[in-house]
Amino acid sequence: MRVLGIEGTAWCASAALYDAETDSVLIESDPYEPDSGGIHPREAAEHMSEAIPAVVDAVVTAAETRHGPDAVDAVAFSRGPGLGPCLRTVGTAARALAGALDVPLVGVNHMVAHLEIGRHRSGFDSPVCLNASGANAHLLGYHDGRYRVLGETMDAGVGNAIDKFTRHVGWNHPGGPKVEAAAAEYAAEHAADGPEDLLDLPYVVKGMDFSFSGISSAANDAYDDGVPVEAICFSLQEHVFAMLTEVTERALSLTGASELVLGGGVAQNDRLREMLSTMCDDRGADFHAPEPRFLRDNAGMIAVLGAKMARAGDTVAIADSAVDPNFRPDQVPVTWRDDGSVAVGEGVDTPETRVTDRRGAEAVVDIETGDGDGRVIKRRVPKRYRHPELDRSIRRDRTVSEARITSEARRAGVPTPLVYDIDVPNATLTLQHVGDRDLAVAIDDGDAWVRATGRHLATLHEAGIVHGDPTTRNVRIADEPQSTPEAERTTLIDFGLGYHTGHVEDHAMDLHVFEGSVRATATDPEALIDAFEAGYAAVGDPTVLDRLRDVEGRGRYQ
Repeated sequence: MRVLGIEGTAWCASAALYDAETDSVLIESDPYEPDSGGIHPREAAEHMSEAIPAVVDAVVTAAETRHGPDAVDAVAFSRGPGLGPCLRTVGTAARALAGALDVPLVGVNHMVAHLEIGRHRSGFDSPVCLNASGANAHLLGYHDGRYRVLGETMDAGVGNAIDKFTRHVGWNHPGGPKVEAAAAEYAAEHAADGPEDLLDLPYVVKGMDFSFSGISSAANDAYDDGVPVEAICFSLQEHVFAMLTEVTERALSLTGASELVLGGGVAQNDRLREMLSTMCDDRGADFHAPEPRFLRDNAGMIAVLGAKMARAGDTVAIADSAVDPNFRPDQVPVTWRDDGSVAVGEGVDTPETRVTDRRGAEAVVDIETGDGDGRVIKRRVPKRYRHPELDRSIRRDRTVSEARITSEARRAGVPTPLVYDIDVPNATLTLQHVGDRDLAVAIDDGDAWVRATGRHLATLHEAGIVHGDPTTRNVRIADEPQSTPEAERTTLIDFGLGYHTGHVEDHAMDLHVFEGSVRATATDPEALIDAFEAGYAAVGDPTVLDRLRDVEGRGRYQ
């Protein structure tokens, strides 16, 4: 099978031919380069209308020269997400070409194509995928027939956040390569002096999600205050990419996956790739980043996924092929694969495995058996991918916060482990061992556990406390005694991202984080989420659930 792909979601007009027999890809691209500032949608659409016919003609000519008049078996196009005027130009070209060649038409989700090209090139089965591009930053994983969103930005895409700073200092689009070059220059100048100085910029991780708007504004303010631009670029990268890497590690921990692929234009950044590779090495996970031509927006990934979809019979009639600027990756039925899952189901403590080191996203946990429930030694290990100064600050602050808020939550009536000891210099806590398994392992066992979790979070919020990271990995459940209600056998753990607030927005974000972890790994997530919200409503403030609906709408392409 040979498939011609057409890409044009925002800035790059591209066409490609994928030959499945030889696994070869020919790509022709013509990127839009604005005279100043960022992407101007009208100018980008005008560029598409001029460039798409040229790149398509070049690929069709090459295909027919090599393979004859029947060179193309299907036409695939980027159906979304993206800029509407650009997508409509691409859609029109794809429909016309499919009609002229009398071949099937395939509508491809641009973000799923980023994931699938990484999976295809790596040979991985069910990896977590970090998509880091101009308009996006999110983590995806396959489970039960769809790619689930494991975490995502709650405001700007990572590339757009960086571009906001570069526009402020007067640099043209794309700003990412300029920031990378300036940061490398700063690091080289200070290499002989030990670790480079780091500006104090916002570092915002919200469970499995993240936010970039504050760090862009802080970088702009630093520039206005006269801080050298190279120093800002260095600190901006160190913070932003550490946030992405941390949340990616959280996704690996949540799912139990041991494979990671990287996609998106920002993925061309050497520092980001270095951080992710280091993190995976330390976890014993496999990491793959495709070659640069498959990272930036390109038609090659559209053609490769288009071939898989066409082979599965997943084509679209021309009458039903309207583009969708808000086409989320978790809306795509995955027809081209029916096995595997990113959720591999770790987290059970058995008599054979209870005395062991378990590695979470942040810490190594040594579970010691003994009289009673035993103890847990939780050590926040240094993260080699993070700047040493930033790493020390995060480990210290989260250790102190976890010890304090765990105890305060317990006094408020929420089941939590007892805190026996804290060693701040070594970022280590000694805690009571609780439960038999993580909720992530038992997520499909019924709704009682999630209902109890909802009640506990409501009680926590009524006391003015936010958990910060209430995923299904941070809820422990006890199987015995059966006569004890589930609420008393459900315990919240890991308050390292917790803080005090009575604000409804922060409470709603807690619920959003938990529900995201359920959607990422459960077979029937909506029924569980209904039970969770019913448990919350029985105890908590109803305005929090109202605000949750607003928070849900802030994900990309809602």
